[in-house]
Amino acid sequence: MSPGARWWRWWVVGGVLATVGFYLLPAGSPLSIIEYNAVGLCAGLVILAAVRWNRPPSPAAWVLFAAGILLSSAGDFTWWYLQHVRHEEPYPSIADVFYVASYPPLIAGLFLLLREYRGRDSDGLLDAAMAAVGLSLGLWVFLLHPVAAGESASLLERIVSTAYPALDVLLLVMIARLLTGARTRTVSSDLLGLAAGLLLVGDVAFSVASLHFGYEGRGLDWTWLLAYVVWGAAALHPSMAVASSADGPRTVRTSRSHLAVIACCSVPAPGLLFIPSVGGDDVDRVVIAAGAIVLFVLGVTRMAGVMRKVQRQATELRRVASRDDLTGLHNRRHFYLALGEALDGGCPQVILVGLNDLGGINDELGHVAGDHVIGRVAERVRSLAGPRALVARVSGDEFAVLLPDAAPGETDAVAGRLIGAVHYPVRNDGYEVLVSADIGVSGADGADDPVEVLRRAGVAMCAARRTGEPYVRWTAAFDERSSEQARLGAQIRHGLDTGQFQLVYQPIVRLPECRVVAVEALVRWRHPRRGLISPALFIPVAERNGLIVELGAWILETACARLTRWTAELGPLAPDRISVNVSARQLARSGFAESVAAVLTRTGLAPHRLTVEVTETAVFEGGPAVVALHELRALGVRIALDDFGTGHSSLGLLQSVPADVLKIDKSFVDRITEAGRHAVIAEAMMQVSAGLGLEAVAEGVETAEQAEALYRLGYRLLQGYLFGRPAEEPDFTARAVHA
Repeated sequence: MSPGARWWRWWVVGGVLATVGFYLLPAGSPLSIIEYNAVGLCAGLVILAAVRWNRPPSPAAWVLFAAGILLSSAGDFTWWYLQHVRHEEPYPSIADVFYVASYPPLIAGLFLLLREYRGRDSDGLLDAAMAAVGLSLGLWVFLLHPVAAGESASLLERIVSTAYPALDVLLLVMIARLLTGARTRTVSSDLLGLAAGLLLVGDVAFSVASLHFGYEGRGLDWTWLLAYVVWGAAALHPSMAVASSADGPRTVRTSRSHLAVIACCSVPAPGLLFIPSVGGDDVDRVVIAAGAIVLFVLGVTRMAGVMRKVQRQATELRRVASRDDLTGLHNRRHFYLALGEALDGGCPQVILVGLNDLGGINDELGHVAGDHVIGRVAERVRSLAGPRALVARVSGDEFAVLLPDAAPGETDAVAGRLIGAVHYPVRNDGYEVLVSADIGVSGADGADDPVEVLRRAGVAMCAARRTGEPYVRWTAAFDERSSEQARLGAQIRHGLDTGQFQLVYQPIVRLPECRVVAVEALVRWRHPRRGLISPALFIPVAERNGLIVELGAWILETACARLTRWTAELGPLAPDRISVNVSARQLARSGFAESVAAVLTRTGLAPHRLTVEVTETAVFEGGPAVVALHELRALGVRIALDDFGTGHSSLGLLQSVPADVLKIDKSFVDRITEAGRHAVIAEAMMQVSAGLGLEAVAEGVETAEQAEALYRLGYRLLQGYLFGRPAEEPDFTARAVHA
């Protein structure tokens, strides 16, 4: 903290006490004179010290303030010397030279501050000029003209008497400009305005009192004393070091008080003519007429400037409203407008580029890195799209390219080039980020709505994401499939509400005794009009729209309740365990393990009798899914990896997933009786299971030969049509084969 931050309040208190003490001392006494001169001298020195302490951005301005105050203090000392040493009271005197000379440094310092705070602001200068003209008219009529026209005073006396208030007006107008126009109005700038106001009050009051009442004495000295004090306080206050914001964006801000000040400064010109003594004076009429003309010209110029600025801001607002802040590309709104115009005059083509894994980049590297990737990809898309294309960022990770009059072949060529936008990694802060993208292409055949054309491109982009193709062009068949899936999604919702779903159970047997030791619960949908709908049709739809979570919860509770009932009814003939398939969406939801525990509690099923089956793809990326499996394992629930061997890095998953059972996919079982790779792979997976202490279940066993071959390889748990098709009430007694 600078010394000024601690001492400016003490300076103000001391200055006020010194002013009061000045009037308590006898007039003309040496102590009162010393005190008066000391206040001005100390004020100048305090300003210089404050410049060193606070280090303002424009020190030259404050040095000029100090020079002005010290010149004024020199005038006080000179006046004391003439009056009390030489016993002379001349007017004007050498003291007035110092007093008048004190104004140019003060005005120059304010000019530097205005330039620091405002830069080149023609509107502000016009406002200040209007205020100066309005105030000058009043001063001319009531003070300057009577003084200048007085016959009792000499020409030099009249010049000096009019100089003080005129200079004060200029000083005050510059202060007002600083206060009303500065972006960073501070306590220091407010104190400067107060100091200038005190000078104006003192000088005007002195001139009026001297002109009309023959003023003598020290009744007005308090104004100049407090002006010294306040000027020093403005320098000591820490806010004098606040940097200006002149380089920031300019905005038009015209408050009601601002308009009121300008209006009041414009009123004196016609209003003064209604005063009889003024309207009858030829000189006053000429001055007022000239002032009115100047005010009119300034007002018209000011309004023209406001209109130009409003037009520039309107243009800038239109530009901002149509641009994306991050990339500088056009935004969705502008893209729709441009696409609409293109639809009116031709057959445009649209390419939609969607980035993948941007959320992962934001999560792992931060949003700054993600924004950098978006910016770099935007530059590449703009470059590769060509000069005739309009490129826009239509969402967080999607870019749209509009080709107003391009043939499908040309558009496909552009789409092929756009693959290069993500071909090379994006470098950022010493590391490289590689993103992938999916591209959809759409024409405008049969469409007259920009939203529809962009929707088609989005559908094609999603198709490219599913198929892995570089880009896909939209066809009507996509909408037919989308409509079917949308209808199917609504029917799934209705089926859940009306109980159209049912569970069937397929046995899992143990060899050689062929006992049913477990069953797998499988969902079936008996639609009232469409009959039995395959899970291959409705499960993917439920996965996409999120209904798989509700459907999976129903399957889990129904299956657990059924095994509990079988145990109570069949006793030893009941299967030991039941397997339930769980989707990736279910695993990703927080609290999944707790919901499974609640189901086990409600149904009364022991945790070890429940096996949760998950596919390799559901847990491949790790994260919440693997955490949920560990939580289930902690409850005592068994974990099975379904379709093992068909996913990504199957063996690698065994290190992270707490598996108890490996379910060998049917594709390895179909040709198990033939000598070759399938038999070798099946045997290797059996050895892996045995080595890790896991159970292996061979799925899709349909013939006795397959069962015998698997038994020879070491498999003891088999599942398939050979042992029973899925049924609501399986037969747990008779089995098809005895190995």
